[in-house]
Amino acid sequence: MFSTYFWIAIGGAIGSMGRYGVSRAFAFWFGETFPWGTLVVNITGSFMIGLLAGLSTDPNSRLMIAPDMRQFLLVGLCGGYTTFSSFSLQTLALVREGDMMEAGSNVVMSVVFCLVFVWLGAILAGLINQLRTAG
Repeated sequence: MFSTYFWIAIGGAIGSMGRYGVSRAFAFWFGETFPWGTLVVNITGSFMIGLLAGLSTDPNSRLMIAPDMRQFLLVGLCGGYTTFSSFSLQTLALVREGDMMEAGSNVVMSVVFCLVFVWLGAILAGLINQLRTAG
């Protein structure tokens, strides 16, 4: 059990560094007026998790890997690189199972709730900052 968490942590660290590197490179190349780096990270992360899951999920898959290595790749590396990849894989699973309503709900709720909560977090941060400067 400890080894699984260890491998997830290592994968997460590598994925996070990759996310930062790709984001910075795209910001350098294309500027920061549009979040190209984040978009590229989300797209490539979604592709990676789809490819890795597709190659390693089924016993008949082309890539047989140990469970810890699978967690390292899918949860650690891809999850550290972008959580959008997990969202995409889970939504695809719902579509493949024919749960179109659930898949659509997941997409809509994820976008709406995440935007609302990032806004609420920013408001809370502003209030905390006002308290700090007032005191």
